[in-house]
Amino acid sequence: MGKKVAEIIVEVLEQAGVKRCYGIVGDTLNLFAENLERSSIDWVSVRHEEAGAFAAGTEAQYTNNLTACAGSCGPGSLHFINGLYEANRNRAPVVLIASQVAMSEMGFEFIQEVDFMSIFKGCSVFCEMILTPDQARKKTVMACQAALAKRGVAVLIVPVDMSHGEVKEDFPYRVHHTRPIIRPSDAEIEQIALMLNAGERIAIYAGSGCEGALDEIIAVADQLKAPIAHTSRGKCFLEPNNPYNIGMTGILGNEAGYNALLECDTLLLLGADFAWRQFYPDEAKIIQIDIDPTHIGRRHHVTLGAVGDIQPTLQALLPHLERKDDASFQEKYVKRYAEAMASARKHLVPGHNDTIPGSYLTSVINQYANDDALFCADDGTSVVWAIRLIEANAKRQIFGSLLHGTMATALPSALGLQKACPDRQVIAMCGDGGLSMLFGELLTTIQENVPIKIVVFDNSKLGFVEIEQKSEGMLDTFTHLKNPDFGNVATAIGLWGKTVRNASELPTSVQEWLSQPGPALLNVIVNPLELVKPPFFEAKPVIGMALYSVRAVLNGRGADVLEMVRENFL
Repeated sequence: MGKKVAEIIVEVLEQAGVKRCYGIVGDTLNLFAENLERSSIDWVSVRHEEAGAFAAGTEAQYTNNLTACAGSCGPGSLHFINGLYEANRNRAPVVLIASQVAMSEMGFEFIQEVDFMSIFKGCSVFCEMILTPDQARKKTVMACQAALAKRGVAVLIVPVDMSHGEVKEDFPYRVHHTRPIIRPSDAEIEQIALMLNAGERIAIYAGSGCEGALDEIIAVADQLKAPIAHTSRGKCFLEPNNPYNIGMTGILGNEAGYNALLECDTLLLLGADFAWRQFYPDEAKIIQIDIDPTHIGRRHHVTLGAVGDIQPTLQALLPHLERKDDASFQEKYVKRYAEAMASARKHLVPGHNDTIPGSYLTSVINQYANDDALFCADDGTSVVWAIRLIEANAKRQIFGSLLHGTMATALPSALGLQKACPDRQVIAMCGDGGLSMLFGELLTTIQENVPIKIVVFDNSKLGFVEIEQKSEGMLDTFTHLKNPDFGNVATAIGLWGKTVRNASELPTSVQEWLSQPGPALLNVIVNPLELVKPPFFEAKPVIGMALYSVRAVLNGRGADVLEMVRENFL
């Protein structure tokens, strides 16, 4: 007697190392679910498939292991789309089992029929449909292999009649886990060394592709007397125990990282795909090394590009580098970074009248969170404060939607991390808009019994959007939110919940919240007028903010302008 296709798919997922599958069961997925229940793979029931994709993507990103999602036909699998874009951009190995209507009904606008091939092509490294039962094992293996080898999302479309189909002759295709070491050729290494040896003011800009290569990067920086700036996604890998660290550039960065990159004559760009061209030097020679050939020169023109993993590439490069004696450029920016950080810490204090700035809330969480805590932050001001103010120590890690830029990732991402790391403290730093968008996942934390610690930055508005509007000279438009008391809501649905309004109560409340044995939500009413200040001031945003102030006064909101000045500049 043969095996059914649904059983074969589950077998391949097990062999590929899948530990968890996130989703919502339904009609065309039922046979897959029945076979999954008999397997070693845990099923995680979410309240919205988008949250399942966020959770799976973050788990895969953290563990580097294949993680699965599964959905019913039509709307069920369609709901995964935003989370799959997030996972694919983060190079997270995720496989989606997208069940489909019967093949005999496809092409006739059958109820819930959706053309998944067209839809998922844009957010995947593999997207295929099982057309006959005999293809089941081979195509499932191909999907898993593609997700692991190409580092991205694989989509396997399974019509319901194919899921029930039987395979008589089942060939032993299997997933092979390989990770080759890739580095530039010896000739390219010599070219890179010649350019670096000729430089006088060399800076290093390193990204998330440098994970595991900090020792080699520090050795290169020491040899070349170069300061090391890093991207937001590279912070946790490149900041700890790094004597040459000068932080980030860009809007989230500081003036040391910003100016060092613009004033260098040679920039060594390592595993970074930073998108904003204006933060690259126009006159300097740029050497870019990246594992993805398509990243070379796509953000800014480069003088020399090479493909390779950062650690083995730098190991090969180091013997060819001449040791420089003049450390003045490096020392200048290391000192400026230390001064900038000391100045920023002085402002991490309660606001006027015992109010709570979001930056102060983050500093208190940073103080009391575990040394190996994992942080997930919603897009907007929450992730800005997390990236700027959570101290990296080689054990902590911060996750945010830094490439896709979508709302509502913090809570479901924390769910995926807590499932993967049940003994670690996982903190979800949620915006009020982000939390309410996928509010049902609060129920998932209870149903799955995961002790996530959720903090809500409750400013009753879309805060970062409002800052953008003000910098363009607009009055705040459609940004205000009418929120419930999230602390009371948490208590009502079965979580530990509390709301804090005064800064004087915050340290004790944060400690109480973090000490809870199960899922807990701390709702913090944060100052709605706190600004996110960039490391530099361009004329356009300054003029825009001035124009906003004039318009606000003319519209009878002068008190708002005065309060904004008091909270941010006095």
